[in-house]
Amino acid sequence: MAFPPRPKFPRGNFNPRFKREQQQEHRTNHMIRVPQIRLVGDNVEVGVYSIQDALKLAHEQGLDLVEISPNADPPVCKIIDYNKFLYEKKKKEKEMKANSKMSEVKEIRFTPNTDDHDFNFKAKHAEDFLKDGNKVKAYVQFKGRAIMFKERGELLLLKFAERLAEMGAPEGLPKLEGKRMMIIFAPKSQKKKK
Repeated sequence: MAFPPRPKFPRGNFNPRFKREQQQEHRTNHMIRVPQIRLVGDNVEVGVYSIQDALKLAHEQGLDLVEISPNADPPVCKIIDYNKFLYEKKKKEKEMKANSKMSEVKEIRFTPNTDDHDFNFKAKHAEDFLKDGNKVKAYVQFKGRAIMFKERGELLLLKFAERLAEMGAPEGLPKLEGKRMMIIFAPKSQKKKK
């Protein structure tokens, strides 16, 4: 049995100018399709210009006409080097992202019968997490009848709090939620060494 020929649909708009318009976040040069714009910035007299005059000014300076505020009436444009503008914008965003490091909540899990070696191993990890500026949520998981030994879990978490006293401060006392007893530690602000 022969299949009918597959219909030919275009896989996308292959107009490179259209593709560039879709990718850019600001309209530039000939992509600005309004009769008049308000021109601001350096090297120009602030005012309302026809799009042809503004493009001519930009061309004379060897720069781009970039639409900064498209919703204004008339739209606000600036004559700048668009690639340099994008580079500096990305650089600024990267710096802001680096400065505002998000802190995470790291979890450490114990059982009521956690031995000393495991306790020390997990405490060392918690200290590292707190040094990195993350919060630590430590909890004791009770399974089955182990819930009868709540005191053991509470003692374990208090001992853990004592161990982390230099690095982090508990946000409260251990509390039981379902079959978990938990406590959260926030990192203490560390003074930078000079």
